[in-house]
Amino acid sequence: MNNHVAIEKSNEISGLQMFAELVTELSSSTKTNDKLQSLVDYFATAPDADKVWVIAIFSGRRPRRAVNSRLMREWCLEIIGIPDWLFTECHSTVGDFSETLALLLSEVEVINRQNENLCFYLEKFIQIEKENESVKKKFIVESWQQMNSKEKFVFNKLITGSFRVGVSQKTIVNALAKTVDLSSSVIAHRISGNWDPTTTSFHELLGESTSLADFSKPYPFYLAYAIDDVVENLGEPDLWQAEWKWDGIRGQMIKRNKELFVWSRGEELMTEKFPEYFILKDLLPDGIVLDGEIIPALDGKPLPFAVLQRRIGRKNISKKQLQEAPICFFAYDLLEYNYEDWREKPLTERRQKLEEIISSFQNKSIQISEKINFNSWDELAALRKTSRDKNSEGIMLKRKHSVYKTGRKRGDWWKWKIDPLTIDCVMVYAAKGSGRRSNLYTDYTFAVKDGEELITFTKAYSGLTDKEFAQIDYFVKRNSIEKFGPVRTVKPELVFEIAFEGIAASNRHKSGVALRFPRMNRWRKDKTVDEINTLDDLKQMLKLYGK
Repeated sequence: MNNHVAIEKSNEISGLQMFAELVTELSSSTKTNDKLQSLVDYFATAPDADKVWVIAIFSGRRPRRAVNSRLMREWCLEIIGIPDWLFTECHSTVGDFSETLALLLSEVEVINRQNENLCFYLEKFIQIEKENESVKKKFIVESWQQMNSKEKFVFNKLITGSFRVGVSQKTIVNALAKTVDLSSSVIAHRISGNWDPTTTSFHELLGESTSLADFSKPYPFYLAYAIDDVVENLGEPDLWQAEWKWDGIRGQMIKRNKELFVWSRGEELMTEKFPEYFILKDLLPDGIVLDGEIIPALDGKPLPFAVLQRRIGRKNISKKQLQEAPICFFAYDLLEYNYEDWREKPLTERRQKLEEIISSFQNKSIQISEKINFNSWDELAALRKTSRDKNSEGIMLKRKHSVYKTGRKRGDWWKWKIDPLTIDCVMVYAAKGSGRRSNLYTDYTFAVKDGEELITFTKAYSGLTDKEFAQIDYFVKRNSIEKFGPVRTVKPELVFEIAFEGIAASNRHKSGVALRFPRMNRWRKDKTVDEINTLDDLKQMLKLYGK
């Protein structure tokens, strides 16, 4: 769409309709360039207030759920006059609650169309969140009566807090760079941090001369690619700095204006979750930003990620939890020093200054992430095999002269992960996916053998091709045994190899184990259910690799 046509279009439709069309285009495309062009067209024509909200939504600032899904279901049934059991059947077939509502309401005549912008509805969601049921019902029912089917779908997704679109932060930044007179790195920095779409205008956020006084604002993270070739092809070993790839939460620690902020890579402000870090507000110099890993550690040695999971999500941390799962910040890069951006300086210089800063005080809440000394790639490969003993996922390789870039870039930073653990199992349950897979059975539950019994132990929904998912969907629909809501019990015939990064004991699972990052490594068409692994095999892996 060229800008002239897009501008004409924007005068004909509402801001909500423009956003609904954008979501449709993004959801139906698998090509990054097509998604990029759709975003460029949108940002070139949409109302400024809507653009701020779209940036917020796509960077993780989705509005909270304003209305209970059960109530929306009741109001839908009241409007269209169908029984509850029929809604359940429709939902089971469609696979997505918001889409089910939109489809069922699509036959309802659109009346009193108001052509409101996206920002109107998003700000209204915040207003009605604490209102009584009658106020919420009036707003939602009247809104449905003003919208076409695509708008209803997006509206339902947003108000239930379930909005998801497969667009990377990098794509959003690149699209904005084509519509505002700022570099990608500046845009990425501006849209991160602690800003509020209800009080921040588009000009304040991305104006050429804007300088928002947000001392908490982190820098965009530099992400590494996985090595997809023999490591020797990287060149001479002495050109590279090697570090352990820790299994924690990637984060930035910021000390500005005599305040301390801790951000996760997912742009979640986590300062209050880790009281161990509070003392660092007095120890770190002002105007500093550190990149590193949030890890539970005792005596400087990382603990398993499962220990960190026991802390995540808890509002109140007990004294016992602080003792059993103390949190440390493993710092490995310096992004800002004395309020000066250091990202363009070479890694060796950043690292040297980082070591000077951290070594100037001794505190168990922060430490330098150690470098790995090696003289040859063979020597490093041997060390990599010991990664699990250190609760590490493998090795990070960083070119010594590299600058700190934005997003995922090839060339200077690589992750050389250890090979995953694997186990063969059989699929026993299947449920429909979400988004573009909401019509296919793509979420599976797997089991291993325990004598003559099958014991479920994990779920997985990624790792296969679209063609394989379609073939499995065909099998599920023709080999279902029982139905439990959206879940189907299927004949235990399809064997898969499940790959995972770690294993831990769990009293929440019948198998007694929980896997870390399980995914389908391959469909074992060469094996039958008689050849799958056993529960004893899982328990043996727990002894060898569990923590």
